[in-house]
Amino acid sequence: MSTTVSVPPTSGLGSLAKQPARAVLGYGLGDFANNLAFSMGTSFLLYYLTDVAGVTAAAVGTMFLVVRLWDAFTDLFAGRMVDRTMTRFGKFRPFILWFAVPVLVLSVLNFNVPAPGVKWLGLFDWNLSTSGRVLYMYLAYAVLGLAYSLVNIPYGSLASAMTQSVSQRAKLVAARAFGAAVGGILLTYIVAPQISALQKTAPKLAANADAAAKATYEAAALVYRQNVQHVFTVTTLVFVVVGSIAYLLTFFMCRETVVRATPRVTIRETVDTLKHNKPLAFLCAASFFYLIGLFAVGGATAYYAKYVMGDISQTATMTLVNSGIALLITPLIPAIIRRFGKKSVFQWCGAFTIVGGVALFFTPSGALVLALVLLAVKGVGASLINTVMFGLEADTVEYGEWKSGKRSEGATYALFSFTRKVTQSIGGAVGAWALAFGGYLSASATTPNPVQPDSAIWAIRFTIGLLPALCAIAAMVIFWKYPLTDSLFDKIRNENEARKSEGTALMR
Repeated sequence: MSTTVSVPPTSGLGSLAKQPARAVLGYGLGDFANNLAFSMGTSFLLYYLTDVAGVTAAAVGTMFLVVRLWDAFTDLFAGRMVDRTMTRFGKFRPFILWFAVPVLVLSVLNFNVPAPGVKWLGLFDWNLSTSGRVLYMYLAYAVLGLAYSLVNIPYGSLASAMTQSVSQRAKLVAARAFGAAVGGILLTYIVAPQISALQKTAPKLAANADAAAKATYEAAALVYRQNVQHVFTVTTLVFVVVGSIAYLLTFFMCRETVVRATPRVTIRETVDTLKHNKPLAFLCAASFFYLIGLFAVGGATAYYAKYVMGDISQTATMTLVNSGIALLITPLIPAIIRRFGKKSVFQWCGAFTIVGGVALFFTPSGALVLALVLLAVKGVGASLINTVMFGLEADTVEYGEWKSGKRSEGATYALFSFTRKVTQSIGGAVGAWALAFGGYLSASATTPNPVQPDSAIWAIRFTIGLLPALCAIAAMVIFWKYPLTDSLFDKIRNENEARKSEGTALMR
């Protein structure tokens, strides 16, 4: 016979009561920390591997596809681990405590690929061949993906265990989006200006240079690569400290308050919960298409800033526009959800992505103000959709419990995150492959800043603008049939709680 187990709310609040400000802040800090590792990878890893480590764009694209597919399956593993776990601290918070530091340390290793002439971690020489560097980047990225899953799946699941209120969940997902935006702005404004300043000092080799000039150039090119590597090493080491503090605050400031009938869920119960969850299926399918475009953009941002806007330091401006829109909109999201409902927001805000993306594709080089305006238009859609989808995922937990009688936050979020990781894999690969298809020239030890062909520039434009627009159209069409409205969710939640109350009364 199953026993009723609850994680007592330390603040005395029920699962429908208002979340205290410290809990909302703590939850937001979790995605701030996540993005010090995640956004660092999505924004700069492709650039780092091609222009610092000297790996071809095609090889990086294949690595993104393979390893991010691996990441998708690590999400399922992490979800299963969560559903099997129950401690005195709850089901989800302990994972944040255990794996916070490993995730951030592994980010340091991903931005320290051993290369000729560059000290590994700034400590000693470790020269690997091209194939050795490729193997290193595969292993480092794969282990980072596993550790990240063991933090992010519990973190994402935590919102549905903190509250069952639609409005309170809206506050949590808004705080999450706010924290992610702040993290993205912080890392971009730390990294991009430093790389831009260094690129202005990059040596150039004259076409008719003699042997002595070539030797001088090669020595200067090596110093340039060492300086760029130093920026990535120091930045990621600083993020280990800052991110660890943020994760610890999430652990201490958040609480799990939702009552569950069974503390641990079997594999069969998990499958039964998921296979009848129609809203989760529609959410995952629509998210699959929308996020392919979103994740492709992340890797292309630095290239767009450098080759279309004219200066890689504009990466910081682009990030500020996107994240700034998120910061402005995030406080309004609870009110927007109350007015229109999560389904309508997800359904129609893809129009911003379509209009902004198509116009951005045709924006001429150097039209900085116009490009930033169109990025802001795109950012409105991306901010609303990417935030609301986490609230929708939390709602599908209640639907699964309503259908099966079992509550499985870990597996539900893991399946949703599995979809996100698959799209991250495909989106990142498409972005890198588009560069390769366009003939993008990677840096080498002797040519740190090669001149790119026009075809490579158009590939960058496609990835930043037209691709996300096409993906948004597909997502909007699919989501049309999503069945779970906010009013239906309230009915389902109330029936779930009545069922649990009846079961508790029968056991007394």
